[in-house]
Amino acid sequence: MLLTRILSAVVLAPLVLLPIWFGGWWFIILMVATAGLMGWEWARMVNGGQLGWPGVLLIAVLVLATAGFALLEVRTIALPSFLVTGALLSAIAAVIRFKRRQAYPFVFFGTLYIGGACLAFLWLRTVPEEGRNLVFWLLAVVWATDIGAYFAGRGIGGPKLAPRISPNKTWAGLIGGALSAGLVGVLAAGFLGRDATLLVVGGMILAVVAQAGDLLESWCKRRFSVKDSSHLIPGHGGILDRVDGLLAVLPVAFLYFWAVKDTI
Repeated sequence: MLLTRILSAVVLAPLVLLPIWFGGWWFIILMVATAGLMGWEWARMVNGGQLGWPGVLLIAVLVLATAGFALLEVRTIALPSFLVTGALLSAIAAVIRFKRRQAYPFVFFGTLYIGGACLAFLWLRTVPEEGRNLVFWLLAVVWATDIGAYFAGRGIGGPKLAPRISPNKTWAGLIGGALSAGLVGVLAAGFLGRDATLLVVGGMILAVVAQAGDLLESWCKRRFSVKDSSHLIPGHGGILDRVDGLLAVLPVAFLYFWAVKDTI
């Protein structure tokens, strides 16, 4: 199992990181494809493994919003409005078609949640001169949070963070993840020649948000009695399982960047 996880990570890492690094068409294809696949996973998760035409509509909304932002470079209220409208239409379609009533609000929320994160990621990557560094700092923060939380949780243990949602998560893991993200801020400040305070504080705040995103997806999966969002990634589950923390972090990082953009 561990070997499978490692091999999957080794194969997938360059396929994800290189398009982000170089940008352009490869990055656009990566984002559009990822948005569509996450929509597919979400729709099936909330509807008992079935996609249905409301799920197809959900996927279409995510793909069109992501592609529109990337290709048309729309920076106005138009795309967020399109996303909200599409989420509402997808939810209405779910009410008409899906048998599970509990899926209705999740279709609406999932469309906004995934779509908002994708738009935030695209915007952050296209920030002039700073976009690439900003995105890689963000990825490093989320990865460091996962690693720090894992080792602190396993090594220290102690009181559970949210036992009804995710029995393995502890307060020690939360603190360990935040400290690891803070360390990334220190390293990033030295590498980029930036103010360490903002990167450290920002990283630690985002670490808490990332772990909240992890808990949110765990709660959703428990709600629908699903172990993994899909089996697309051998040893890891689905894309949503791998980016649960990142999905929560991206919109907050977008707002955080605006708050401190003149000082970093």
